Amino acid sequence: MHHSPVPLRDLLREDLEAARRGDPAARTSLEVALGYPGVHALWLHRIAHRMWHAGPVLKLPARLLSQAARAFTGVEIHPGAVLGRRLFIDHGMGVVIGETAVVGEDVVMFHGTTLGGRSMTHGKRHPTVGDRVVIGAGAKVLGPVVIGDGARIGANAVIVKDVPAGAVAVGVPGAVRTRVSGIDPHADPALYI
Repeated sequence: MHHSPVPLRDLLREDLEAARRGDPAARTSLEVALGYPGVHALWLHRIAHRMWHAGPVLKLPARLLSQAARAFTGVEIHPGAVLGRRLFIDHGMGVVIGETAVVGEDVVMFHGTTLGGRSMTHGKRHPTVGDRVVIGAGAKVLGPVVIGDGARIGANAVIVKDVPAGAVAVGVPGAVRTRVSGIDPHADPALYI
């Protein structure tokens, strides 16, 4: 997972295109730009994240922007979280992404997803999600776990241990299954239980 500096304009355009590609209900880029709260939350996060890292004086404004985004979209993303390119948050409502979370590129997250902590200690306490991961609706990925590239997390799964690349994790607590051939990269992983 490599996160090089990309012009904000390019990131925002890629986010829009990822949502358009990821949602079969999307008809036009204008519709997505105006009516998709997951895209709005992501765009506001991209701005808040840059503010967060611009210096101590901008940390409070960054945090306030993230809270305004939460009120506006129903998606809470801490400005310290690192989000990769072309993330698609489908529906968005109830998504929570904690401060030390790291999300790779081309990830799809459905509503109700939590990338949260399990402790109130300082340091790395939120998940690291690889590239091309799909996280189903209502899934809770908790603690400094690592979700490998191409993994699928089922709807309402609770993940508290690492998930290897290409695996499917379902249930409470999340049980890891070996890769199932023929997985649709945009289907909810619960379909493969």
